[in-house]
Amino acid sequence: MAAEQVLIGGKWRDAEYNETFQAENPATKQALPQQYPISTWNDVDEALTAAATAFQEMRGMAVEKLELFLNRFAELLDQSKQAICELANVESGLPVSPRLLDVEMPRTINQLRLAAAAAVDGSWRAATIDTAAGIRSYFAGIGPVAVFGPNNFPLAFSGASGGDFAAAIAAGNPVIVKANPAQPGTTRELVKIAHQAADESGLPPAAVQLIYHMANEDGLKFVADPRLGAIGFTGSKTAGLKLKEAADKVGKPIYLEMSSVNPVVILPGALAERGDALVGEFQTSCLMAAGQFCTNPGLVILLDDDQSAKFIEAVKGGFAKAPSGTLLTKGVEAGLTQNLKVLIDAGADVEASGSGDGSSQGYTCPNTLLSTTAEKFLADAEVFQTEAFGNCSLIVKAKNLAEICLVIDSLEGNLTGTIYSDTAGGDDPAYDQVAHHLRPKVGRLINDKMPTGVAVSTAMNHGGPFPATGHPVFTAVGIPASIHRFAMLQCFDNVRPNRLPRELRDENPTGKTWRLVNGAWTQDSIG
Repeated sequence: MAAEQVLIGGKWRDAEYNETFQAENPATKQALPQQYPISTWNDVDEALTAAATAFQEMRGMAVEKLELFLNRFAELLDQSKQAICELANVESGLPVSPRLLDVEMPRTINQLRLAAAAAVDGSWRAATIDTAAGIRSYFAGIGPVAVFGPNNFPLAFSGASGGDFAAAIAAGNPVIVKANPAQPGTTRELVKIAHQAADESGLPPAAVQLIYHMANEDGLKFVADPRLGAIGFTGSKTAGLKLKEAADKVGKPIYLEMSSVNPVVILPGALAERGDALVGEFQTSCLMAAGQFCTNPGLVILLDDDQSAKFIEAVKGGFAKAPSGTLLTKGVEAGLTQNLKVLIDAGADVEASGSGDGSSQGYTCPNTLLSTTAEKFLADAEVFQTEAFGNCSLIVKAKNLAEICLVIDSLEGNLTGTIYSDTAGGDDPAYDQVAHHLRPKVGRLINDKMPTGVAVSTAMNHGGPFPATGHPVFTAVGIPASIHRFAMLQCFDNVRPNRLPRELRDENPTGKTWRLVNGAWTQDSIG
């Protein structure tokens, strides 16, 4: 069987390859029939050259074309959503409904439309004008962007349609899509639609390109190539750090989302007030989609008292009865099994390990609840923070509030941190202490709800201190802030008015774009 074609320079063509790979249906463990090429460097090199040419054209392009493309892409996705979700289901094991069709696809379409609005509005550029000094600056596209998508969100974080893709295009950059090997067919169909939208919108032929896979050494060479402007990556810490090392050596911006255990602190007043409800909230958050969220509550910290014992006992029962879901790939299954062993070997106790009727016949792992004491955790904090990506969580039992704070102080950076407290204010003094320690450890501080939801909001931060991400300043969700990852700050000193980009001229380009003029934010024109 011939390998699927790659999209390079605006044309679908046979790849240059020596090897192929196949995706699997994780629910059946069966290989899917399509063969996908592992491209040689020649494919990558050609894509980089084409992207560099496309960027030169996009630099001078009217932003209305970017808006048109993103909106048209969203429209075409909406028209094809059923077929795409069905294919994504086969490659990921995630249910068509409600997960893919009713949640992830609408989110994906919404992201594209938000990016379209931001692109044409231009406020994301943060145009800054000092008329007295004759200096003006703003953010503009950085160059071709490579996007490596994850396996756990085949649509909303896909390299071909997700937040990184939308942000890169909104900034005026061409995108080279590196498909996740777990979902090459889904990525191909998304790229086909994006390519159609680009053609209809007048974008350059190489505005969107697709390479399915490449050798590891070529991947490292790819992210370090001078023709590339920046890289967006969502995936494992192991792969992310290798790419980061290669990019860092040449000063290439790379934005990584990698690893997070997302600590959840449950204060005693909350357990006394609504302990039964918290059992349900935690179990739902930890086990839905077999726990395969980067914001899964992988670490729970509470006091070692009777209320906590009751909570743990109820969770144990729920974990034992709930079906264990399908894991995304054989690699996810192996990684989860291995990292559970690491935690158990370090001294974690197994509170629950089992699954109810209806468990997956594909790649799977028993729903697992572990526990340890704060004393043990602090003695080997790095090991106890091993991310077991999947349907499991570790409970840390502390003697007192001071020990809870010591555990928090020992944590690495995380995407989220949650604190549950009572509604009457009895936990407020404890909350103040815990929040003071937790706030610098996480990108998003949450109160009284589990961390798995990541709203597509302009105020959202889906980022955090290392190793949750590669840089604590940036977010992968939340337009317009996420666009800045794929932009550079450009300054114009004593440049004649007719030579300035439209956002920096005296007249406001849209009449609505926010600009910082002589120290004040305004939508007014100058003069």
